[in-house]
Amino acid sequence: MRIGINTFLFTSPFTTEITKLFPMFKRWGFDTVEIPIEDPSHIDPVKVRAAADQHGLAIGSVCACMGPGRDFRGSAADQKAAMTYCKAIIDQAVLLGCPRVIGPVYSVVGKADAVAPDQQKVEWALVVKNLKVLGAYAASRGITICIEPLNRFETDFLNTCDQALKLLRDVGSPALKLHLDTFHMNIEEKNQAAAIRKAGKLLGHFHACGSDRGTPGGDHTDWPAIAKALAAIRYKGDVVIESFTTDVKVIARAAAIWRTIEPKRDDIAVKGLKFLRKTLQA
Repeated sequence: MRIGINTFLFTSPFTTEITKLFPMFKRWGFDTVEIPIEDPSHIDPVKVRAAADQHGLAIGSVCACMGPGRDFRGSAADQKAAMTYCKAIIDQAVLLGCPRVIGPVYSVVGKADAVAPDQQKVEWALVVKNLKVLGAYAASRGITICIEPLNRFETDFLNTCDQALKLLRDVGSPALKLHLDTFHMNIEEKNQAAAIRKAGKLLGHFHACGSDRGTPGGDHTDWPAIAKALAAIRYKGDVVIESFTTDVKVIARAAAIWRTIEPKRDDIAVKGLKFLRKTLQA
């Protein structure tokens, strides 16, 4: 099991120049880095991979940024834009030497409203249709897509492990797996450890965040139960700290971070890593 850091804690957008942070991540002791690609034009994947290799970091995951206009349940134009974007970051993941694309790869983040049951069925079918196409493309490129449920304030489409597992069954692509995040699970799951056990071998990626989006371990999350559940399903993938602060204004607004959650931003990474190493024995 490898421990990684998502660069949203430090910057948005991620550009090739941001690889200057890689030596610090390695010095702190991270195994992997998770790169959100807001626009494929922002990076030169060959240069980013070279920088990661130089500093002994693996690029463990590319984080899909489903911004405005990228929506597999939206208009025809939105669906096309989402497909074009997702295929582009899959291609970049290949060049980055990265095995997976992760995140809410189904709909624009922030689209959360009461939807009539008949419309829900229509939207579900649209997402399934599009993910069948995207899953086939990912499989042809040797990339896994890990689908992340978000909390009710960020999407009305996929909130729980059960819903995500149903989506994976309906799509039926071996290239699709599940991505769970302790912050979202803290809001939506009755029992986080039980959700992990239910995901089982389909769990392809894991985000470790404090219940308040702060430092893992400095919160009320039942981390020992989570550690036992991950061990029980023999999870061998990456565990990534994805936390946000007010320092990165665009992400703070998107994630509703209105106050200083921790005294020092770097502590989220440094103390979080130390805690996860001990708790997960990773």
